[in-house]
Amino acid sequence: MKNTLAELFHRTLRYQKPDAMLTKAGGKYVPISTLEMEQRVVRLNLVLQDLGIGHGDRCALLSENRWEWAVSDFAMMTAGIVSVPLYPTLPTAQLKYLLEHSESKAVFVSTQELLDKILKIRDELPHLSAIIVFDSVGDDSVKRLESLLVDDPFSDLERERYRVASHSVKPEDLASIIYTSGTTGVPKGVMLSHSNFATNVRDATLSVDTSDVALSFLPLCHVAERIADYCYFNDGATVAYAESIEAVPINMNEVKPTLAVGVPRFFEKVHGRVMAAMTDAPVVRRKIFEWAVRVGKESAPYRLKGEPLPLGLGFRYRMAEKLVFGKLRGRLGGRMRKFVSGAAPLGHHLAEFFYAIGLPICEGYGLTETSPLVSLNTLERMRFGTVGQIIPNVEVQIAEDGEILVRGPNVMQGYFKSEKQTAEVMDGEWFHTGDIGNLDEDGYLSITDRKKDMFKTSGGKYIVPAPIENLLTSSRLIGTAVVIAEQRRFPSALIVPDFDSLRKWAETQGIKCSSDEELCDDSRVQEHVMHEVSRLCSDMPSYEQIKRIALLGQEFSIEAGELTPTMKVRRSAVNERYATTIDALYE
Repeated sequence: MKNTLAELFHRTLRYQKPDAMLTKAGGKYVPISTLEMEQRVVRLNLVLQDLGIGHGDRCALLSENRWEWAVSDFAMMTAGIVSVPLYPTLPTAQLKYLLEHSESKAVFVSTQELLDKILKIRDELPHLSAIIVFDSVGDDSVKRLESLLVDDPFSDLERERYRVASHSVKPEDLASIIYTSGTTGVPKGVMLSHSNFATNVRDATLSVDTSDVALSFLPLCHVAERIADYCYFNDGATVAYAESIEAVPINMNEVKPTLAVGVPRFFEKVHGRVMAAMTDAPVVRRKIFEWAVRVGKESAPYRLKGEPLPLGLGFRYRMAEKLVFGKLRGRLGGRMRKFVSGAAPLGHHLAEFFYAIGLPICEGYGLTETSPLVSLNTLERMRFGTVGQIIPNVEVQIAEDGEILVRGPNVMQGYFKSEKQTAEVMDGEWFHTGDIGNLDEDGYLSITDRKKDMFKTSGGKYIVPAPIENLLTSSRLIGTAVVIAEQRRFPSALIVPDFDSLRKWAETQGIKCSSDEELCDDSRVQEHVMHEVSRLCSDMPSYEQIKRIALLGQEFSIEAGELTPTMKVRRSAVNERYATTIDALYE
C-alpha cells in the first residue's frame, strides 16, 4: 500500500463490490456499490476544485456517520484538501472557534439542525465561502449535495483534472486537523499527514477481509472510527452506517455485522442490559445463565492459547453455547466475531465477560496524536488487562516516571498554530503521551492512568483513580464513578447509578420514588450502594478505599461540559459543578 489516502481510496476500487457501503433509506438498508462510491467521490472532488477549494485549503465536516461523510472525506483526500472533522454535539460557540481557528473555507453539514448552527455564525467567519448540506434543506445560500452529484458521464478533461489532483497528493502533505476534545483546556488541532494515516492503516492488525461487514457507529470525527473505516475500505470490507448510537442494537440485527469499534461505555451499557434482563428472569433461567458464564470464563485460558478444551469442559461449553451464548450473540445479529475497543480503559470484568460469551473485545491503545493506533490485542494474541502488543514499525518506551513515549511514522506533525504546545509533548522524535503504563516481558502494554490524573491525598499517599473507577463500575448498580482524592484526607466518589438496576432493587425493598433524584436522596438507597462500594474495595489498601459517596440523580452529559464528545469525564468540570456536594463529603 502507498502512503497517501488518495492511493488508499484508489486501492478500494479494485474490489468492485456491489455493497461497498450500506445506508438506511426508506426504512431498510440499501447498498452503494464501489462504482457508485467512486463516481460520487470524483464528482465531488471536481466540485470542490470548481469552488476554488484546493490543495492545502481547510474544509470542515460536521455530520453524523453516513455515506456522505466518507464520500466527502475521500473527495477532499484525493484533492489534497485538509479535512477538519467536527463533533455534531458541539455547541455553536465552540464550532465558531474551531472553524475560525482552522480557517476553513467550506463546511459540510448533514441536517437542518446542524445547518442552523452554522448559519448563526456564518457572518462571523470571514474564511467560510461555501456550505454544502447533505439533507434536502436550506435556501439558495447553501449548496445541496444531491444537486452537486450529477450522474453525467465524465469528460476526458474532467478525468484528467481529477487524475492530476489525486496524483499530486504527497505522503508528507497535511491530511487532517483533528481537534482533541480534551478533558481540560482549549481543544488543540492535531495535524496528521497522509503518511500518518496511511502507515497506521498499513501497520494495523485488525485482520479484515472482503467477507466482513463492519458497523460504523463510533463518531467518524473520532480518529479511532476513522482509521477503522479506512482499514475496512482498504481491505474490501462492507461498511454499514448506523442511524444513531441509540439505534445500534436494531441496526445490528438488520445488517448482521461481523465487527465494530466501540468505547467502553458502549460495552458497559450492553453488559448492564444483559444483567438487568437476567435479574428479572425466572430463577431457573437465571441459574442457567450464571452457570454458562462460569463455564465460559473457565474455558477462556484454553481458548486464549488456542488449546482444545478438556473433555468435560468441552461438553459443558457446547451446552452453554447452545443454551445461552448463541442466543445472546443473536441479539447482535448473530455474526459478530469481534469488537475493537479504544478511547478509554476497558474494565477487566467486561473483557472477561464478553470473551466468555463468545464476543471477544480486542482492546487497543492510541491517541489522536498517534493517528491513533499504538498497540492492539488480536484474536490470536490477547491478554486481558492489557491493550495488546505494539503494532509493527512503532516504538514504545517507558520513561523513568512511568510515562509512555511513542515514536514512529504515525506520530503527528504537531499542533496547528501552536509550536509551544507541540514542543511540550515532543522530545525529538518521541511523543510524550501523558499516559502512565508498563510493558511486560512478552511486550504487552498496560495503561495504569493519565499522568495528570494521579492524585495525592493530604496524607501524602498517591492514588490512581482509573483502576478504582473501573472496579466500581463493574457493579450492576453503578453506571459512572468519579474518584475524588486530590489534597483530601481520604478518597470519596461521585456515583451516577445504573438507574434501571437500582430502581429494581428499590422496588424489592418497597422503596417508592417518583424521580431519579428522589431515589438518590433516599438514605436506604445510599446505604445499599455504599455497602456495594465497600465490598468492591475490601481487598484494596486502606488509603485507596472509598470512604464516602454521593449519588447523583442525573447522568453526566456532553451538553453540560462534564463529558468530552468521546464520553470521557472532564474531571475539572465535574469538580466545579459538584463542588458543594464534594465539600459536604469531607465535613
